[in-house]
Amino acid sequence: MYSGDTKNAFHRLGKLAFALTLVVVVLGAFVRLSDAGLGCPDWPGCYGLIDVPQTQQEISAANQAYPERPVEVGKAWKEMIHRYAASSLGFIILVMCAIAWWRKREHPDQPVLVPTFLVFAVIFQGLLGMWTVTLLLKPLVVTAHLIGGLTVLSLLWWVLMRQGNYFAPSSISNAWHLRRYTSIALLVVITQIILGAWTSTNYAATACADFPTCQGQWLPANMDFSEAFVLWRGLGVNYEFGVLDNAARTAIHYTHRIGAIVTTAVLLLVAFRLISGERDQNLKSLGVMLILALALQLGIGIFMIELQFPLAIATAHNAGAAVLLLATLACYHSVRTVPVL
Repeated sequence: MYSGDTKNAFHRLGKLAFALTLVVVVLGAFVRLSDAGLGCPDWPGCYGLIDVPQTQQEISAANQAYPERPVEVGKAWKEMIHRYAASSLGFIILVMCAIAWWRKREHPDQPVLVPTFLVFAVIFQGLLGMWTVTLLLKPLVVTAHLIGGLTVLSLLWWVLMRQGNYFAPSSISNAWHLRRYTSIALLVVITQIILGAWTSTNYAATACADFPTCQGQWLPANMDFSEAFVLWRGLGVNYEFGVLDNAARTAIHYTHRIGAIVTTAVLLLVAFRLISGERDQNLKSLGVMLILALALQLGIGIFMIELQFPLAIATAHNAGAAVLLLATLACYHSVRTVPVL
């Protein structure tokens, strides 16, 4: 295989893996939000099968083997489709890593660190997927599983930007300040996404069912922060539908809303700095893209509350978080890979 062919194959596989990762992340959110996370009580199969029990004989056998978790075919299929997609992604990333190491022999500049790390990240994601089921939707594990998926998505996005030279400006001014701002912005977005994941995995999204107030108040009196952020509550607890009381869930949701305000302020500062403070058109475009991604995510979040948390919009809120993360990462990447004026 010619070196140009391997480079093109690596890039094409990277695009495919990126798109599939986005699908897997959204599917994972859909599975979780539709309460199908335990649709298959075992792992990696489903009631001991490689697909879903469908015949009456298979369903009866599955119900006997797992009497505490009777078969719900619809939920089981949601979980298995997610697992099939994740397994396909793992195979593609493994091939990408093999191509990267193959090219490294003749092209020393071929990056292999990120492709290799991606293989280990996907393996760890598989373990988190298993623990999600075996530990009965423990919030810490489910949150880590979501963050792991977004980490894989971000690394693939980074590889594509490096290989394709996307969003590359010719130069930047005041580089030190802009690089500091984008670093802070990325950290803030990651923190907000973790808060959002914690809100979802603790079933706290509906704790504040009104907007812009929460339970009719700007500062709810009934909030329990001491219980809201306990990371580990022991083994053997079934966390399906949550174990926290309303006061703890309200504290989680309210913290996520405060995080949204901070995130909005920081991202707008970075975006306007890119638009108004830089001559390069690519940097200006990145600033506009960041504002659009932020507006989309804020709009989805508000509509989700106003419409009382429909599944489609709640799933879109997770997809919006991924888009916002990618937009912020693009800004972070661009200001670190160009000459400084």
